[in-house]
Amino acid sequence: MSAIRLLVLGAVRQHGRAHGYQVRNDLEFWGAHEWSNAKPGSIYHALKQMAKHGLLVAHEVAPSTVGGPPRVEYEMTGKGTEEYFTLLREALTAYDQKMDMLSAGIGFIVDLPREEAVALLRQRITGLEQWRASVTEYYAPEQGPEQLGHIGEIMNMWLHSADSEAAWTHSLIERIEGGAYTFTGEGEPFVGVLAQDQPNPFATGPHPDDLR
Repeated sequence: MSAIRLLVLGAVRQHGRAHGYQVRNDLEFWGAHEWSNAKPGSIYHALKQMAKHGLLVAHEVAPSTVGGPPRVEYEMTGKGTEEYFTLLREALTAYDQKMDMLSAGIGFIVDLPREEAVALLRQRITGLEQWRASVTEYYAPEQGPEQLGHIGEIMNMWLHSADSEAAWTHSLIERIEGGAYTFTGEGEPFVGVLAQDQPNPFATGPHPDDLR
């Protein structure tokens, strides 16, 4: 999976309808350009491709301020909403994805009901435990990594990664079950987007598609 699709769909969904620069501005405000492939070119390409595939609908709303093509605003379709929640659920349950996918999933976790979020995270723990067990079929951690030469350090790293990720996921579940955060259906959600004309301290500078 690519995190860019989830990030872009989630950003559009938060606005209801947004032009490309708003989406890019939100993702840079969240720091996604630092921990994912959400660079300007990737964002604008993803918007156009998802509109082409029916996940978004593109509305031409006004002429460009520089005399170019009309500015385009994007809105999620029913198909796009279905894809968004599919990607979100996969991001929260998968244990073998890159960190950017899990980060994107955590960023949108409150779009789910609280009980479902907990259930998905428990699935993730199960996956981590199964992966750890498969490693220990070939590697006995109590004997130390040296049993396999320096290659044993790879298995040792995998086990430490599985253990630390499971511990972090357990702690997140405890916070959610303890009432942390506002999930869907519980009231006003946390506002994680910039207000109109609010400067973005993390903006990376202009891009040719910003005014389109």
